[in-house]
Amino acid sequence: MDINGKVAVITGGGSGIGRATAVRLATEGARVVVADVDQNGAGETVACIEQAGGTAAAIRTDVARPADITAMLEFAEHHFGGLDILHNNAGITTGDPGYPNAGLEQWQRVLDVNLRAVLLGTQLALPLLRRRGGGCIIHTSSMAGLVGWPPDPIYAATKAAVILFTHSMAPFAAENVRINCICPGGVNTPMLQRARQSAREKPPEDLPLLEPAEVADGVVQLVADDSLAGRALLIGPGLRDFAPLPGQ
Repeated sequence: MDINGKVAVITGGGSGIGRATAVRLATEGARVVVADVDQNGAGETVACIEQAGGTAAAIRTDVARPADITAMLEFAEHHFGGLDILHNNAGITTGDPGYPNAGLEQWQRVLDVNLRAVLLGTQLALPLLRRRGGGCIIHTSSMAGLVGWPPDPIYAATKAAVILFTHSMAPFAAENVRINCICPGGVNTPMLQRARQSAREKPPEDLPLLEPAEVADGVVQLVADDSLAGRALLIGPGLRDFAPLPGQ
């Protein structure tokens, strides 16, 4: 896909991977909707894009609320005329206390943000993409979805589900809608910095980290390469490869 002139929506676009991806897509010529529960962060991302000569708009979106996802996509249509690229990127960890001590409401929100929002965002975006003759959806999963993450099994479970959902959506390429996901290792983001404050979730101090811009490069690769559908791109320091498809 030629990104120039396309309309992209990025959830969790107020910081980290979402901000880096929004800026990168705008640099490639996309008009970007930056959606985040942190409205100030979303506005800062828009300012970064506009200062670089790009086009963007912000909308406060809590992806755990179905009505907010609907409003986000309607905003893209009304503000920029349609939708071509959706990056289901928003994600959270379980926090303290962790599973199995976490209360139901606490880990239910992790399921809602990390998984239900991906399923619903994809479902609601498909008719919009079809009206444009096709498009791309990229999910942010994680290496934790492939190898697990004992400090936060709920987070790992949601990311594993996103990978299998992605594989299962490969047939939509026949409608010119390509759905893929990115699986980064540790990334230097505010979410990781918060995890470092938790004795339970704390990543190893020697964990090699990616910068968000490196993950954004992977997202752009998935958007630009028309041959890719239903794939999970693994990215870590010195690593960029695709997870095997089921049955391989």
